[in-house]
Amino acid sequence: MRAGRGHPPEGELAGDGRRDAARHLVTVTAVRVGVDRERCCSAGMCVLTAPEVFDQDEVDGRVMLLLDPVPAERVAEAREAVSFCPSGALRVVES
Repeated sequence: MRAGRGHPPEGELAGDGRRDAARHLVTVTAVRVGVDRERCCSAGMCVLTAPEVFDQDEVDGRVMLLLDPVPAERVAEAREAVSFCPSGALRVVES
């Protein structure tokens, strides 16, 4: 069965291993990020990765959360920042 225009039939694997994207859409909603300022080592990776979500305190350099909850359009960068935190001071809190 041909789907036309070089695309496999819906749900079948393409030659490069991709599946039909329409069947695998995920709705991203806002999330909350837990911040442990005592654990923060002031590396600033969160600010470099997600500057719209995180900042650093001018006095001690520790993380400050700018958006709570983090809106859907910023969730991917917030998750990436959490994964880059060298001290483990950040975590995504699923609702």
